[in-house]
Amino acid sequence: MKVPAMIAAELRRLTASTMGVIALIALVCVPILYGGLYLWANQDPYAKFPEVPVALVVDDQGAPEPTTGTDASTGETVNYGEDVADNLIEGNAFDWQRMSVDEAADALRQGTVDFTVTIPADFSTALTSAAGDDPHQARIELETNDANNYLASSMGTQAVEKIRSSVAQTVGTQAAERLLTGLSDVRDKLIEATDGATQLTDGANTASSGSATLADGTAQLAAGTAQLAEGANTLASGAQQVSDGNRQLADIADRAGSVVQQATDALPQVRTDISSVLTERGLTPEQIDEVLATLDPLATRLQDGNATVQSAVGKVDQLADGAAAVASGASQLASGAGTVATGAASANDGAAQLRDGLGTLASGTAELRDGLSNGVDAIPASTPELRTQQADTIADPVKVSSDKVASAEDYGAGLAPFFAALSAWIGIYALFLIVKPISRRAVTALHSPIRVTLAGWLTPAMLGAVQMLGLMGILAITLGFTFDNPVGTLGVMIVASATFAAIILALNVWLGSVGQFLGLVLMVLQLVTAGGTFPWQTLPAPLAALHHVLPLGYVVDAMRQLMYGGDLARAGWDLAVLGMWLVGALTLAAIGVTRMTHRRTLRDLQPSLIG
Repeated sequence: MKVPAMIAAELRRLTASTMGVIALIALVCVPILYGGLYLWANQDPYAKFPEVPVALVVDDQGAPEPTTGTDASTGETVNYGEDVADNLIEGNAFDWQRMSVDEAADALRQGTVDFTVTIPADFSTALTSAAGDDPHQARIELETNDANNYLASSMGTQAVEKIRSSVAQTVGTQAAERLLTGLSDVRDKLIEATDGATQLTDGANTASSGSATLADGTAQLAAGTAQLAEGANTLASGAQQVSDGNRQLADIADRAGSVVQQATDALPQVRTDISSVLTERGLTPEQIDEVLATLDPLATRLQDGNATVQSAVGKVDQLADGAAAVASGASQLASGAGTVATGAASANDGAAQLRDGLGTLASGTAELRDGLSNGVDAIPASTPELRTQQADTIADPVKVSSDKVASAEDYGAGLAPFFAALSAWIGIYALFLIVKPISRRAVTALHSPIRVTLAGWLTPAMLGAVQMLGLMGILAITLGFTFDNPVGTLGVMIVASATFAAIILALNVWLGSVGQFLGLVLMVLQLVTAGGTFPWQTLPAPLAALHHVLPLGYVVDAMRQLMYGGDLARAGWDLAVLGMWLVGALTLAAIGVTRMTHRRTLRDLQPSLIG
């Protein structure tokens, strides 16, 4: 009996009755229903998020508006909580429903909302606190109820994180704009300070130049007053010598004048004494008068000489007094000249210090001017528009640019390879509930084991191909999924179905109904190890090891490469692994059929537990 005849015989058996046809059609539709309905239900759940009810509680009391730059506060208030609420409602990410605290708590408890988001009373105050002396973070309160839906908690966490990021960006932009405005004001003040420093530098340079001239003049003054002091000292010494000599001369003149004066004063007495002597000598009065008359010219000359001497003595005394006064004045002059010289020297030192200090001042003011100028250059000039752009960049400095080597169009398309592969296994598993793994008649007739094996495999493989063709139609036409390589994707699905048919055939040949049950166990193992949802790297080590062995993971990977436009070489390797599973399973099934044709056991005659 040839293979086509055995296949035809099995198909006639399956369609021999109306119920048989219905059962066959139903089983062929199993992967279509499983894969199609599941992917339909999960095609794009994110698009339904606006229908998820969420309670929004806004208790924010607002806060004084922060100042901008050097401007004074306007006295107005800001309410970031209301702004956030308005943005959330306009964004329509969820079905936001504004409620009070009590209403939100009741709604969450009763399950009429999936989670609640509360913006507390001090929300705006906290957001503006960074500029004060009590900076603290603002809070957004999330409350969930896993008794309603566990994934709602995850959705709420992600939603609140997006709110936090958006608020942080908005507040950061405003703070950065205030900072940049302040820097712009600082730059303007620095420009004014630079102009003032330039004027100060020019004045300091002028003062430094004048102080240098002053220092030169005081140096000359100090030198001249030093010479003057030296000459005054010499003059004082000479004047003192002259005064001493004149005093000696005056003393001699005084003694001489005194003697002459005494002689002059003695003339009357001398005249009387002469008259007396002459009288005693017996001269007559006439004779005495004659003698005295002879002496009178001498007395006259003596009196005249005394007058001359006394006049000369007076002049000598005056000269001595004048010399003494000159000596005293010269001494004072020398003392004053010394003081002047000392003062001039001090003035010269002070002028030199002033010159040096003003030079340092001029240098310092030049450095100040240059430093202020560099400060102005370091703060770029800006405009309100530029500051807005800079603030946006500071508040949100990183932009994520994403690109995909291969791209799934939505959530359902992302799950399609996994559930299509799983549907192929379920479809084949369901077919073997009514399809006989091998023809007992052919085995009993000792037909070729290879032909018996091929016939037992080709029947479910052909029906599996019909299943995959129908599932592909549902995915492409009904659900509207796009395929980068539709023919290649369908080919992988058919090869996968044929491979699964060979595996379940081998299990049935060797273990009968137990093998059929193991097919179910093997499906469960592949369900968790294929990496169809989370990456296989997240699996525990034993399950991760099975991922590299069991065939379902390779089917999923091959479909991803062909459906999303990935690496064709990877898809080729995946098909090679499936080919090894196919050949290995058929070989194992053929060995089992060979064993059955040469050795029959009582177990082979027992009815199957499954049917």
